[in-house]
Amino acid sequence: MKRRNLFLVGIDVDSMGGSQRVLHTLAQGFAERGHRVELIGIRPSPEPHTFLAAPAYRRTTLYRTPPPPAWRARSFAERLSPARLRSARAERQERERARERLARRFAAVRDGMVVIGSPWAAVWLQAVEWSHLKGIGQYHESFHQACTSENLQLILRHYPALEKAVFLSEPDAAEFRRRRLPNAAVLPNPLPFAPAGRASLDTRRVGAVGRLEAVKRLDRLLDAFAAASAAQPDWELHLFGDGPLEQELRARADRLGIAGRVHFRGSVRDMAAAYRELSVVALTSEREGRPMALAEASALGVPCVSFDLSGGVRELVRHGRTGTLVPPGEAGAFAAALGELMADGALRERYGCAAREHVSPLRLPAVLDRWEALFEEIDR
Repeated sequence: MKRRNLFLVGIDVDSMGGSQRVLHTLAQGFAERGHRVELIGIRPSPEPHTFLAAPAYRRTTLYRTPPPPAWRARSFAERLSPARLRSARAERQERERARERLARRFAAVRDGMVVIGSPWAAVWLQAVEWSHLKGIGQYHESFHQACTSENLQLILRHYPALEKAVFLSEPDAAEFRRRRLPNAAVLPNPLPFAPAGRASLDTRRVGAVGRLEAVKRLDRLLDAFAAASAAQPDWELHLFGDGPLEQELRARADRLGIAGRVHFRGSVRDMAAAYRELSVVALTSEREGRPMALAEASALGVPCVSFDLSGGVRELVRHGRTGTLVPPGEAGAFAAALGELMADGALRERYGCAAREHVSPLRLPAVLDRWEALFEEIDR
């Protein structure tokens, strides 16, 4: 195996999030295989999270402090105020220092690969010299999500110049190919832990994993759990994650009469242990690409019920075999599906066993093998 120089670059690589965790997981895996790996965050996180106590890769953050929030002048005079002009000059200087620092890192090696973690990171890299390196662009969300934001145009503008553009599922890659992105390929995100052991599925706990923010639509999960648990009052709902909607969600649980059975667990270090506590995992998001919570739960034998949000979701949950998929937004159907899994231990066991086998190709060694094959294809 060729030992490579690998740079993994993201806008913010240290916040508690799925794409950040993937970058750290890949960086550690590549480093343990003998590659020279550097994980580069363009901006520091306002709330940094430690993903690995002893990383085997180098970590770099280019900006010294988080950039200020976007600002728009309310008047011409305000835009030309001395304080604003000084601030804008300082921002430009900091941006140039960050780009010069990255250019020096790239120039220190003769060859290598740059794995770009998002379309916005690709935009930022435009002003940096790295023509002697080869580029791979990632996108961690679905094609549908790209269409609802600037990401679609950014990908179609910047990723064709790279050696490869990698997406999380074949349906998503096919959609990008139809938009004339010829270098689209598929590489799933790896599991961040080795799935030793499995959940017992007898704890009578439904779980949800993710930030407590609007896109996760945990209000719908609270409603569904209240309806599904009316006939099974010994079940609990555990929410893993922090976020701005915690107080609003607590108030909703109280109004629904389930506050005593809804537990806000916050950020958890050992997510594998958390999944083993659960009997069902539920996902009620507004949109998702290929959510790692479904893959991680499945790896530990926990069946999932989810809205059918994307090709990535359908690849992770095989309806009627490893879990249950519900048409997006159909709250009553979701509550019924959740109630069915809560009431039927044999069904949970059957789904859980099938789910564990289904996601076995997502274990880190298998995904790293696919990356190695991609590197070799690019070399050829």
